[in-house]
Amino acid sequence: MHTTHRIIHGDARDLSALPDSSVHLVVTSPPYPLVGMWDDCFRAMSDASGRALDADDGDAAFQAMHGELDKVWAHCHRVLVDGGIAAINIGDATRTIAGRFSLWPNHARILSASRDLGLVSLPDILWRKPTNAPNKFMGSGMYPAGAYVTYEHEYILILRKGDKRAFSAVDKVRRRRSAYFWEERNVWFSDVWFGLPGVRQELDRSVRDRSGAYPIALPYRLICMYSLQGDTVLDPFGGTGSTALAAAMTGRDSVSVETDAALVDLARQRLHDAPRLGQAWAEDRLAAHRTFVADRLRAGKTLKHHNQAHGVAVITRQERDLELVVPKTAQAIDDGLRFDCGPPAPPAQAGLFEP
Repeated sequence: MHTTHRIIHGDARDLSALPDSSVHLVVTSPPYPLVGMWDDCFRAMSDASGRALDADDGDAAFQAMHGELDKVWAHCHRVLVDGGIAAINIGDATRTIAGRFSLWPNHARILSASRDLGLVSLPDILWRKPTNAPNKFMGSGMYPAGAYVTYEHEYILILRKGDKRAFSAVDKVRRRRSAYFWEERNVWFSDVWFGLPGVRQELDRSVRDRSGAYPIALPYRLICMYSLQGDTVLDPFGGTGSTALAAAMTGRDSVSVETDAALVDLARQRLHDAPRLGQAWAEDRLAAHRTFVADRLRAGKTLKHHNQAHGVAVITRQERDLELVVPKTAQAIDDGLRFDCGPPAPPAQAGLFEP
């Protein structure tokens, strides 16, 4: 099989070049309204955002900024297949405007807009982010009613277009091959994710200040959870290309859109690392599974099923046809790369996978 990955220099609010019902999964993280690092981004999007910020009108700024994001969600709804999933990483904002400190519920505003479009809200995920903050509060210290809890989590909203996705006979074969291990399921489908580290961004400061990249583990998990090998994954806020890279590492196609030309160039460069990372993460997933099997057997428990592709015992019947694929050789195409894909090579190194 082969996969294609396009990274387009464009505006997330206009995805008219993408056909209706052409995407199976959206994985993205937009600029966060009323989080200071994104003010200039929203000023560039709309004069209304800038005027509201200048007037210290938090409510007007909040609505104006989300009004621009609403255009993106409408396009995402249009391009998703019936039953397709949108996974949106978003953080709420805490900010003092006109002398009043407040939380601005970005996740709730996106959920409201998405439901108005007809997207179905599914149980979400709280990403508990690592922090080096020495204090666990904001405000007046030890006196009651004057301090605020430290905000250390973000949301991953899970939205579906319509009812559950229907699968053809051919799709059902891909679905069985795209299965994940039982013990991965138990971690990935928890409603709180711990231990995903932040991203060390090897960028110059001017580019780093415009990027809110998430760790590869986040899109990697979501892509494995909500798409099949050979599906198309869209990131309308492509950034440094983490979603595209994770899609390439897992045998999916991808389309990313990014308005910052410097980030487009960086994302295309990062794609070249997909074969090395895909191989390493596949190795480590298999190594982690073999450790799980050994521990279970030592505990006197059994595993009733066998996965032939990787020569490992598995817990459930659904894991028997699981077959990891990784990118191999790359070929340049317009706006990106095409990879030939196949099974991972025998183990060469380990240690890059974050479970």
